[in-house]
Amino acid sequence: MKSIKKFYYQHAIIFNLLKLFLFLYTFFFSLELMGTSLKMFGKGLATNLLQTTTNPLVGLFIGILATSLMQSSSSTTSIVVGLVGGGVLNVANAIPIIMGANIGTSVTNSLASLAQIKRNIEFQRAFSAAIVHDYFNLLAVLVIFPLQYFTNFLGRIAAFMGDQFQHIGGLKFLSPVKTITQPVVGVFKHWLGAYPWILLVLSIICLLLALTQMVKSLKVIIVKKAEGWFDRYLFKTSLRAFLIGLLLTVLVQSSSITTSLAVPMAGAGLLTIAQIFPYTIGANLGTTVTAILAALVTGNLAAIIVAFSHLLFNISGMVIWWPLKFVPIYLAQKFSRLSVRHKLIPIMYILIAFFLIPILVIYLLK
Repeated sequence: MKSIKKFYYQHAIIFNLLKLFLFLYTFFFSLELMGTSLKMFGKGLATNLLQTTTNPLVGLFIGILATSLMQSSSSTTSIVVGLVGGGVLNVANAIPIIMGANIGTSVTNSLASLAQIKRNIEFQRAFSAAIVHDYFNLLAVLVIFPLQYFTNFLGRIAAFMGDQFQHIGGLKFLSPVKTITQPVVGVFKHWLGAYPWILLVLSIICLLLALTQMVKSLKVIIVKKAEGWFDRYLFKTSLRAFLIGLLLTVLVQSSSITTSLAVPMAGAGLLTIAQIFPYTIGANLGTTVTAILAALVTGNLAAIIVAFSHLLFNISGMVIWWPLKFVPIYLAQKFSRLSVRHKLIPIMYILIAFFLIPILVIYLLK
């Protein structure tokens, strides 16, 4: 027994790397399973919501609610593109929904940070890293939504780009994350598909387990100087962090996965909020690439305009708030410190911001 422990401590970094990869897969699996179960609950509701809006403000909150229900801005965007292509929605009403989807997709980060809620220091770092994405998207909407409402500048520029690119064709990426997780998710869906709530509970348990164990493994790896490696190479500059977020999101085709992946690393002290901020901006841009390529494949001009509007919205938010990054970073740090003192606050924040307020606004204004 002593020899086994000695062998483990001598090769701790190897064992923890293996453990990290194991629970990284569990993390990916849990998000895929969660998205599958929520779509079974909410896809029909989301589609009905999306196709009945004529008020841009209602559209914004429908985008938030629909994406929060399905845990995927890509799913919301795909439905919107289909509705626009089918003539059910016009481009002007679709753009606010896309803006709302950007806010709604960040709920996954906040949920991921709750795994560390019992450890104050770790939770403060993790929650601030999670909600800096929320604040960036919210601030972007606060500035861009009124400009879009009165000028339709996103629609005009996207229409010009659509005319230039309509006949260029496109590509379809295969997501390695979906490739490795969907077979296992498919088995669970086959056996428990009639009970989506069981799949949802199972996904939450797997998510919390994966995040807790990833943090423990990352702590050991940090002791072995991995922190310096991250600082020297991957996140040495803001531009490099931005490019990593962009490329990783294009690869896995999910900004939720990319940004949630940074949450346990922030909790373990591996990354700072200043390093994560440009990384999340890159993830925001990366998530638009798949939709653009898919829209180009269809050749449908309306679908291409919606896809380019999403890209232009994220670029506009980046141009405005990256130079002013101290604002979302300060707000995220301030709110995370308050949340550490009162643990009910982050839970209420998720319920109110992503579900209750959108439901009330939609109900009152529709």
